[in-house]
Amino acid sequence: MLGIIAAVLFFLAFLINAAEISTNDVFTSTNVMLIGLGLLALHVAGVGSGWAARGRRR
Repeated sequence: MLGIIAAVLFFLAFLINAAEISTNDVFTSTNVMLIGLGLLALHVAGVGSGWAARGRRR
């Protein structure tokens, strides 16, 4: 799931950069790309890959 969100953020960063959309200082294409890289790193590290069912063993 984090990999898909990272891909969407990379696409948004590309659109901001390619269309030369003027945004405020928080949502620049570089910042959006860095957030995407962070999410991609979490995805590769295995965070968010799924929940393990922890139940009682009898």
